[in-house]
Amino acid sequence: MIDQTVVELSRLQFALTAMYHFLFVPLTLGLSFMVAIMESVYVMTRKPVWRQMTLFWGTLFGINFAIGVATGIVMEFQFGMNWSYYSHYVGDIFGAPLAIEGLMAFFLEASFIGLFFFGWKRLTPVKHLTVTWLMALGTNLSAVWILIANGWMQNPTGAVFNPETMRMEVVDFAAVLFNPVAQAKFVHTVSAGYVTGAVFVMSISALYLLRNKHKDMARRSFAVAAAFGLLSSLSVVVLGDESGYAASEHQKMKLAAIEAMWETERAPADFTAFGIPNQATHTNDYAIKIPYLMGLIATRSLDQPIPGILELVGRAENRIRGGQIAYGALERVRKDKNDVQAREMFDRHWQDLGHGLLLKRYREDILNATPEEIAKAAMDTVPRVAPLFWTFRIMAGLGFYLIAFFALAFYFSCRHNFQDKRWFLKLALWSLPAPWIAIECGWFVAEYGRQPWAVDGVLPTFYAASGLALHEILTTLAVFTGLYTVLLVIEVKLMLKAIRTGPDDILPSLQADMRPAPHTAAAPGQA
Repeated sequence: MIDQTVVELSRLQFALTAMYHFLFVPLTLGLSFMVAIMESVYVMTRKPVWRQMTLFWGTLFGINFAIGVATGIVMEFQFGMNWSYYSHYVGDIFGAPLAIEGLMAFFLEASFIGLFFFGWKRLTPVKHLTVTWLMALGTNLSAVWILIANGWMQNPTGAVFNPETMRMEVVDFAAVLFNPVAQAKFVHTVSAGYVTGAVFVMSISALYLLRNKHKDMARRSFAVAAAFGLLSSLSVVVLGDESGYAASEHQKMKLAAIEAMWETERAPADFTAFGIPNQATHTNDYAIKIPYLMGLIATRSLDQPIPGILELVGRAENRIRGGQIAYGALERVRKDKNDVQAREMFDRHWQDLGHGLLLKRYREDILNATPEEIAKAAMDTVPRVAPLFWTFRIMAGLGFYLIAFFALAFYFSCRHNFQDKRWFLKLALWSLPAPWIAIECGWFVAEYGRQPWAVDGVLPTFYAASGLALHEILTTLAVFTGLYTVLLVIEVKLMLKAIRTGPDDILPSLQADMRPAPHTAAAPGQA
């Protein structure tokens, strides 16, 4: 049995590296498309200011991409180092999307990033624009495959357990690829990345306008970010609703924990706007509810109930007993492959095997588990409710704030008077951390809400970890935390240096070498 301290420290290490890494990913997603939009306007109008904007924001994109790659590579090694049994047990499924992401998306993205920076004088404007759009496509393809892998951990479909290899194996790759949870996570995640890019561009543009510097570029960048951000922020909420609906179908315990819904309510369920969850008593000490709203959001109906936490614990207890049957049948199959009766018994109950493994936390011989141990294992399927409850509401609150923020920015942009609204420019500058906070909260909800599972219903987290010594995990935790902190400091310093340098002086040699426009620039009054 693995030391629980090692398991918790392994979780902490992966959480830190993943959340550090995702400081860079959403900005890469958002800036890639905004740079492509700006270069498209340049190709259509041939106004030098749009070329300058493309170079400036493209440079910041390149800095962020490089640091993001460095932080992402380290994460890959943790699967073999800290989660070796996870890699053995589900590597056939989880490894395939990661390999495809590296071969298809990352190489595409990295290759076209090189052409973006060094192809200005070697490619025609239209060809270079094509490169820029392919670069943006590559960033999104990377997100597709990573989220397919993560979506399978949330909703393991298209795979079965093979008693001969003692591993999960793919039987329907199309089901893995078109997993509804993965699809919902992808569109929601990339939309959040677009919001991050828009807030970043708008905040830096607001800084320039407040300082009365680089006004031509800042005004246009602000306007592009306002329109792009409004569309993206609206899509985040709409697609977030789709993620919630997917959770109601495939991750009922996570949804119940987010809502702090201990008992099953009569349909349509109320939404708890404010509450104080009490894990010990399985009640909410205080709650303010909005009638019917949760039922409408989660089930899109008036008559479909949402199961509460305690009802789901009862279902988990039944599945744990089914897992005991599967485990016993598996032992018989392993001893005698010709035991037809045992194989039939296993085939009927193998989907409960993961729940049976929850008993490994309390005893090795799970077939002799006591009713008290079974009840404890069933209660382990409940994540900590209070952190999920409040983190989700922080994320949702910031999401609605950003919609209002971008709506106001778009309104001012249409009236061409945002330069006079110094209060709003200051608000834009101070809003810079908002999308990152919302995104980190979202990932916390997604991953912490899946506990106690590494793969939902298939593999308990404590069973997936490597049998490392305590000093080994403490050493790597310290090293990775220090390394990622250094990389974050480097990112911030490089970004600040580029921002202080400004678009007029950034990459002067590259601008000088670029192919001149083949005809006269547009008139000063044109956009």
